[in-house]
Amino acid sequence: MGNTHSVDIVEVGPRDGLQNEPELLDTSTKVEYIDRLIRAGARRIEAVSFVHPKRVPQMADAEAVMAAVPRPAGVSYIGLVLNRRGLDRAFAAGVDEVNYVVIATETFSLRNQSMGVEASLDAWHDIAAAARAAGIRVSLTVSAAFGCPFEGEVPADRVLEIVRSALATPADEIAVADTIGVGVPHQVRDLAARVAEAAPGVPLRMHFHNTRNTGYANALAAVESGVRTLDASAGGIGGCPFAPAATGNIATEDLLYTLHRSGMRTGLDLEATAATGTWICERLGKTQPPAMLGRAGDFPAGAR
Repeated sequence: MGNTHSVDIVEVGPRDGLQNEPELLDTSTKVEYIDRLIRAGARRIEAVSFVHPKRVPQMADAEAVMAAVPRPAGVSYIGLVLNRRGLDRAFAAGVDEVNYVVIATETFSLRNQSMGVEASLDAWHDIAAAARAAGIRVSLTVSAAFGCPFEGEVPADRVLEIVRSALATPADEIAVADTIGVGVPHQVRDLAARVAEAAPGVPLRMHFHNTRNTGYANALAAVESGVRTLDASAGGIGGCPFAPAATGNIATEDLLYTLHRSGMRTGLDLEATAATGTWICERLGKTQPPAMLGRAGDFPAGAR
């Protein structure tokens, strides 16, 4: 490809990666996971979510995790919030950024957040205004943007309608998420261009799952379309507990291999990231990580 630009990686393993895993980890293991990611070069980390512990037991210790994580200069911690109570918790815990999710379909929104899309957008306006007033960076994720497990296809116009409505309250970043891993590259290119047109000047991030083995092709299509920030999860762990068959995120280490071999910079060390992915999978009782790089290694061997 010959490109030499940089691509920023938002490491989502500690939140989106762990939330769907049945093996509950203790706080110290989660903090060590985050510390290893930082030492591998991660600088934006989705560390926790502030949701009801009965809904997502893996995130029950969000405050304890945030109290114990290292705080080196240049590292930004993101907390997922779904309501004003979660935002208040995030403020108190000392996150650097908050992320809010609007799901693109009514059925999934009701199942995941116990409210419809319009109510979710109303909550976004309240949360975004409060975060900006507090000087906290706030991003909006439009989830299930390529397809819904309950309603099927999601038209691009639906995503654009949500983005335009949401931006009545400014966002620092818009993320478009293929929550169940159904998108393909031509959809990615189309939606990236149309969201960029609908939200001029607002940085665009994209979030892919590899459920149908299209995640890495989609990530590369996004970068080729001008997207400069991608989500990924070390080890390839994760999914959505409220979406049937929503298997793992694209693996950070596998994404790094693709980007680095394509001439792009990320600031992350591939071998250290792969070792971290293998390490967390061992803690989760996985005999074989979803990620490939921990097994295959870099090429040429020992390459940086």
